[in-house]
Amino acid sequence: MSAQQDLRERRRQRLRFQLRRKSGGRPRLSVFRSGKNIYAQVIDDVAGRTLAAASSIEKDLRSAHKNGADIAAAGAVGKLLAERAVAAGVSKVVFDRGSYLYHGRIKALAEAAREGGLSF
Repeated sequence: MSAQQDLRERRRQRLRFQLRRKSGGRPRLSVFRSGKNIYAQVIDDVAGRTLAAASSIEKDLRSAHKNGADIAAAGAVGKLLAERAVAAGVSKVVFDRGSYLYHGRIKALAEAAREGGLSF
């Protein structure tokens, strides 16, 4: 593992440890972004299962957004994820941004999820 990957993993683990302490049993909204797409899922860590998921590679989002790696696509993913999570009975989550800064696509996804009905 390179030094950059090692630092990224340490940041992610540090954040996840803090979230576990503060979560109070709430599901975790986890985000992953690649160079071409963005993915998000709501995870119940106690049961070890995914409650809702959305990504920019889904057919309806792919046709609406030419580029899956922009802020508009991230907002659409956040809104779709919030709809699916609320339908699954989840309204309160903790936001796990991983090793990414709360900026750009990550921020757009989080704000769209809040507008869609999730609270964190």
